[in-house]
Amino acid sequence: MTTTIMNTPKIKTALPGPNAKRVLEGDTQYISPSYTRSYPMVAKHGKGIVVTDVDGNEFFDFSAGIAVTSTGHCHPHVVAAIQKQAGELIHMSGTDFYYESMVTLGEQLSKIAPMPGPHKIYYGNSGAEAVECALKLARYHTKRQNIIAFYGAFHGRTMGALSLTASKPQQKRRFAPLVPGVTHVRYPDVYRGCEGGAQGGAQDAEAFALGCARFIEDKLFRTTLPPEEVAAIFVEPIQGEGGYVIAPNAFMQELRRICDRHGILLVVDEVQSGVGRTGKWWAVEHTGIHPDIVCSAKGIASGMPLGVVISKAEIMDWVPGSHASTFGGNPVSIAAALATLDVIAREGLLRNATEVGNHMLKRMAGWPAKHALVGDVRGRGLMIGVEIVKDKKTKEYGVAERDRIVQHAFERGILFLGCGPSTIRIAPPLILTKDEADVAMDALEESIAIVSKGN
Repeated sequence: MTTTIMNTPKIKTALPGPNAKRVLEGDTQYISPSYTRSYPMVAKHGKGIVVTDVDGNEFFDFSAGIAVTSTGHCHPHVVAAIQKQAGELIHMSGTDFYYESMVTLGEQLSKIAPMPGPHKIYYGNSGAEAVECALKLARYHTKRQNIIAFYGAFHGRTMGALSLTASKPQQKRRFAPLVPGVTHVRYPDVYRGCEGGAQGGAQDAEAFALGCARFIEDKLFRTTLPPEEVAAIFVEPIQGEGGYVIAPNAFMQELRRICDRHGILLVVDEVQSGVGRTGKWWAVEHTGIHPDIVCSAKGIASGMPLGVVISKAEIMDWVPGSHASTFGGNPVSIAAALATLDVIAREGLLRNATEVGNHMLKRMAGWPAKHALVGDVRGRGLMIGVEIVKDKKTKEYGVAERDRIVQHAFERGILFLGCGPSTIRIAPPLILTKDEADVAMDALEESIAIVSKGN
């Protein structure tokens, strides 16, 4: 009888190991200190959900490179597509010449777009570039100057995207003046804003969410911001860096109604939540509304740099020279994206993200009652947040506790990252199995218990 041994993390050295220490020393000497490293993991190889460091330690990657490696690390179909394209043509610049693959990918994206067509597609290199494009396009098309965004939002670090971002003060510290014309309003964090939090009841949660949306029309438009001067509302259907906070459907539907009443464009930032992460191609599909513009990046090319803006065709009405990118739509990145979309569809990864995500949410549903440090567990598909608090009554953020939990999980071979003030983000590749999820949940729960004891 043959026994199948399930893949598990394998930690062979103290962390960091000797080779990792050597790299860390060089990093300190040469690399910008602006990067936000959570623990000393020096990656060398990746396969599926496993990342091997320079000392041979094997980790389960529950960050997916910040929600990027959607089909897992080095999926053979994606690798083959990259290798084939790299041997044919690496660059000519799609802003001045033509690539057939730009059209092919555009056709595929149009088929899965979360709003009716026809559509137009813009290619950049990153999520921030996609947001920059959408910001400029909204102003160009509407001939209006003002933008509404939300507290807790993360839209990128370039100056336009940074002006929309409102998740941490350090991201803006000493960079002012930013792009003018941006007004931030409250995002409906049901756990923190609604009486009783996530357990306050669906009726209370919906009322709170509607109140957040209606503030725009009932207060903002009546006092300081003329609605006819607002070009767009930028919103994440699930805030990523802000803490994996889900926008209630009622909130998104009210935003759509406000935009329709006042001729405002609704732009959804799906850089982290899109391309199957929530069990649908786009998180906004859970809400029952159609956006005008979608910003995407991260998981769309499984590790290759690509930013995408999908717009209703009539909105993308600017003329040549209005906006462009030398490397955007690079043939190698587009080949990776086409392969990524094919793998997600062919291997049933939307269904898998739903099933494995529901498995994890069901297992963690009792954690707020069981663990003193766990205030809330929330998510859709394989985009799950575990909020850590010092005190459940006051909901005081457990920042240091969250960071220690993430460190303990790292020492047990599981790579998590934080987000928001004190949330643990769970964003593994979409190929994750239930058995692999259970291994990670065991390590995470053990880490929570250790920190709960003051260690």
